[in-house]
Amino acid sequence: TLYEVISGDAGAKRDWDLFKYLFVEEAKLIPTRIEEGKPTLTFLTPTDYVERSGAWLEENGFFEKEITRKVETFGTVTHVFSTYASFRTSKDTEPFARGINSIQLMNDGHRWWIISIYWLNESEEHQLPSSYLK
Repeated sequence: TLYEVISGDAGAKRDWDLFKYLFVEEAKLIPTRIEEGKPTLTFLTPTDYVERSGAWLEENGFFEKEITRKVETFGTVTHVFSTYASFRTSKDTEPFARGINSIQLMNDGHRWWIISIYWLNESEEHQLPSSYLK
């Protein structure tokens, strides 16, 4: 659902209420990137993410697809390492970006909640390891 709700053609509205529904109230989305050789972090709430990226996603078209997934669970802690590929249209065959989402989840006995998503796009310096590609 996470990938589906942010994906769509240019001009297509996204269901941002559904997007926000996926997260616990205190959830964080944390994009990271390397600037001048040092990692930087940005901490966003789901609402911040929508305000920062929502219009761009809808205006430009964006499809994110999962390539591989590795899941580990201990008690109430579930960690998903999800390799993604990003496309401008659903018909594109070559992604314009790839990377890994580190997604922390909790199941409260009724449903799954996203606690946080921490991600990094692939770069020349940080190529995706073959173990995270099909």
